[in-house]
Amino acid sequence: MTHLLKTSLSRRAVLQTAAVGAAGLSPALRTLVHAAGSDKPEKEEVKIGFIPLTDCASVVMASVLGFDKKYGVKIVLSKEASWAGVRDKLVNGELDFAHVLYGLIYGVHLGLGGPKKDMANLMTLNNNGQAITLSKKLADKGAVDGASLAKLMGTEKREYTFAQTFPTGTHAMWLYYWLASVGVNPLKDAKVITVPPPQMVANMRVGNMDGYCVGEPWGHRAIMDGIGITAVTTQDIWKDHPEKVLGTTGEFAKKNPNTCRAVMMAVLEASQWIDASLQNKLKMAETIADKSYVNTGVDAINQRILGRYQNGLGKTWDDPNHMKFFNDGAVNFPYLSDGMWFLTQHKRWGLLKDHPDYLAVAKQINQVDLYKEAASGLKISVPKDAMRSSKLIDGVVWDGKDPKKYADSFKVSA
Repeated sequence: MTHLLKTSLSRRAVLQTAAVGAAGLSPALRTLVHAAGSDKPEKEEVKIGFIPLTDCASVVMASVLGFDKKYGVKIVLSKEASWAGVRDKLVNGELDFAHVLYGLIYGVHLGLGGPKKDMANLMTLNNNGQAITLSKKLADKGAVDGASLAKLMGTEKREYTFAQTFPTGTHAMWLYYWLASVGVNPLKDAKVITVPPPQMVANMRVGNMDGYCVGEPWGHRAIMDGIGITAVTTQDIWKDHPEKVLGTTGEFAKKNPNTCRAVMMAVLEASQWIDASLQNKLKMAETIADKSYVNTGVDAINQRILGRYQNGLGKTWDDPNHMKFFNDGAVNFPYLSDGMWFLTQHKRWGLLKDHPDYLAVAKQINQVDLYKEAASGLKISVPKDAMRSSKLIDGVVWDGKDPKKYADSFKVSA
């Protein structure tokens, strides 16, 4: 036990030393501390929930590398079993913050299928890096991408089951969008179930589903285990899409702005550190593979974070749009249009009965001003506009300008 403790402590010390020398961090940034006077965090020890996924890395590394202490807070990490558990613990105050699905925060704010509570999105944690996996059995029958899956479903009639991780979450929306883009209505032509991310591979192994959408490393793990293939990556559905966010309740953000800012700065600095070098990414993979965090082999994590992809059928490629945590600050800004997009899909799939005031809801949830304060403290540039424009896999452009028209424009819907 003592030996194990020493080993983990010495590894932490090595990582902290590496962090101090991280590329791209200016001396001014390293000495900036928000821990005194009016900027003193209202709550100095904070509990942050996370799910075992590669994209929990910036929250984990903020703690492991000691960036939290620099800003006057102590992050206590709490490994959670499911997104429903994360939601409930955020709502009841057991967690102060969480690494959480973008759409989940919006769903809770509007009371979709569960508790209703004002929520806050402090920053985006990552872009890209999720995937849709199809079972090896489907691949053997020729279903290896959207078009061939739709063809098989049309000719070999039976109930097809697909899994996502939470009804209002990102994975449900990527899965639905992709299926609909090839003419498959996920709600009418298939059965969709909810499965926690770490349980996806085991469920596919025993034949509980034909396909699933989840974050890494559980896409690559299915390939390593020989039970599934990657049909599409989420960055191919929407390049540089928003994914997980640093979430809290609206009440916590209002009462503890300094704490929020301190935690955001620690996580931003960890995000910078991860994206700063190949060496840092590999150190991150080694750290989060540990059973305290993702609990898988390093090999399941370290390839795709470098953009080295394989589909499980012999195809390999280098993807420049792999999971990013910072990307010169482009990742982390809480664009209003990103939040509004999830609402349009919630409306499309019948989770929302009526059109909400899309922009007003996004302004309530996304803490743009607080983010700008944290970013300016770290000399991180922010975009001039809180809206951005993106073209998705079906060629349709989303820019947030007319969300009602956009939400109503899809041929395939609930």
